[in-house]
Amino acid sequence: MQDSQLQANRTNFFSLFASTSTLICCALPALFVTLGAGASFASLISVFPFLIVLSQYKIAISLFALIMIIIAGIMNYKTAKMPCPLDPELGKTCMQTRKRARVVYYISTAIFICASIFTYVVPNLI
Repeated sequence: MQDSQLQANRTNFFSLFASTSTLICCALPALFVTLGAGASFASLISVFPFLIVLSQYKIAISLFALIMIIIAGIMNYKTAKMPCPLDPELGKTCMQTRKRARVVYYISTAIFICASIFTYVVPNLI
């Protein structure tokens, strides 16, 4: 596997981690309150008190996730244009890795968009 493909895979997983942390810190509380499950969220906070600390830094976490998603998108775009090895097995592995990287990127982008909507848009509509 080429170095740039490996970097793209790492970047994709970092973007998935960042977007998931955005979902946990920011969208989860907003979703519970929107659904009228404030008491359930209060009991969740008593079990996981770090959620309060995470929600205090929601803008920084969201910006970090956005930056990671942008970097992952750039890396995916660059590696999609690179040639795969001529060896049939390595070429097949290269194409599978690219496809997996693209799927991880799309999943992390979807998670980030959903988390951002529940964090920043829905509370302003209510």
